[in-house]
Amino acid sequence: MKIKQLKEQGFKIRRIARKLGISRNTVYKYLKKSPEEMAAWAASTKTRTKKLDAYEMVIHTWLSEHPDASSAQIHDWLLEDYPKFKVGASTVRSYVKELREKYAIPKETHQRAYQAIPDPPMGKQAQVDFGKTNQRTPQGKYIKLYFISFVLSHSRYKYVEWLDRPFTTKDVIRMHEHAFAYFGGMPDELVFDQDALLMVSENAGDLILTEAFQAYREARKLEVHFCRKADPESKGRIENVVGYVKGNFAKHRIFQSIDVWNENCKSWLERTGNRKVHNTTKKRPVEVFALEKQHLKPVIKEFTISSVNSSITRTVRKDNTIVYQSNRYSVPLGTYQKDKNVYIEITADNRLIIRSQSDGPIIANHLITFERGKLIQDRQHTRDRNKGITAYIATVSSYFTDEETAMSFLEEIHSRYPRYIRDQLGIVLKVSKAAAQADRDEALRECVKRGIYSATEYSDVLAFIQRQQQQGESKYVDEEIKALHDIDSSLLDTQPETRELARYLDVLKGATV
Repeated sequence: MKIKQLKEQGFKIRRIARKLGISRNTVYKYLKKSPEEMAAWAASTKTRTKKLDAYEMVIHTWLSEHPDASSAQIHDWLLEDYPKFKVGASTVRSYVKELREKYAIPKETHQRAYQAIPDPPMGKQAQVDFGKTNQRTPQGKYIKLYFISFVLSHSRYKYVEWLDRPFTTKDVIRMHEHAFAYFGGMPDELVFDQDALLMVSENAGDLILTEAFQAYREARKLEVHFCRKADPESKGRIENVVGYVKGNFAKHRIFQSIDVWNENCKSWLERTGNRKVHNTTKKRPVEVFALEKQHLKPVIKEFTISSVNSSITRTVRKDNTIVYQSNRYSVPLGTYQKDKNVYIEITADNRLIIRSQSDGPIIANHLITFERGKLIQDRQHTRDRNKGITAYIATVSSYFTDEETAMSFLEEIHSRYPRYIRDQLGIVLKVSKAAAQADRDEALRECVKRGIYSATEYSDVLAFIQRQQQQGESKYVDEEIKALHDIDSSLLDTQPETRELARYLDVLKGATV
């Protein structure tokens, strides 16, 4: 219709093509068609055959039986049932969406039923959680920052503190003390997630805390509650705080130093985090906190953090590694035992220290990486595969009088057959044990003299010497001993026997032409 309108306005074909960004042939082709023909053609383009039409009924059946099935599952089922199926996941996703609309099959989702819980009384509870962000530096690089956040469940009054390295248990305890000082008291109960800094095992409800945090809990007489795994909704107040800190304070902020960052965060808490009207309570946290503060337990005596062991426990895996921050770090071979735990601590210079006992010697020291899914391995923790071979060579060489020559001979075999060295040494050891001392020494000298470095050929040389001994020949060493891979030159002079052609013709009853 646009082409026809421009034509009626007096535009030439070239101008129409240039204005609409199409070729002149297209303009000519469309001008030849009537509006009715163009409408029919446009409608046909919307009902064109699709690649997945042949599988429509199959997909419809799957969706009817399993309304909650995802398009990714449908794609996998098609690949499983039709090995020659070659269609991209995005095409399947679009087609499944169309079929859901066509046959009115909405995707079912099973949502958890939630119930509103009234706010606890003043001073009753505080929730605690951790978070991390990636912040840009003035140099254009990015640094990973970690923070811990506290919120009083009644007033929604918050406290946040940051580190530019992963937390240790000692850091967590120190920041609890800072939070209590900021609040001017302690709540009756603290709610945590199941973090390895605080808890070792859920133990079917009988919680096993880390040694350091257990000592702190007893010293402060804290009532703690740990949420179940994969259940963030049970501490929704602090989850909202973590998202609020990330989205309102940290987002797009340039990191200068950790001290400046913490000062800016405290200013943000006073200016926005604790002063802005809360969306749920419709009150300012700072105003409600003025009343709640009177219900907090006073912090009477000072707690010495230096007396707390800052180690965190980790379970040693079967491959003699531990997992920390989604990466695997090696420990010495043989460390693994069933239910074996080691103690780790993070130093200020970003090192991961591993000990078998909380106050024992260091068994591993790694530089922490901030990537994910990496294996960080100390070379001293890997198996020295040559150590066993070296001992094996020394054992075999002890069966010869000249052990130094035997050692050199076996080392040369090792260099030629590195993948089969154990098999090679096994052959040398087996035949040497069964031979007399003089025979194996003579066989070694002959092999070295003639450049023969192979266990099987050493065995052949030794067998030859033993046969000569049995035959009573005393001068066997003068006879040329040849390796199996050498060719006897006398064989090259051998001439095959020949017969006259007439003898074959007589046998076959034939005749010459």
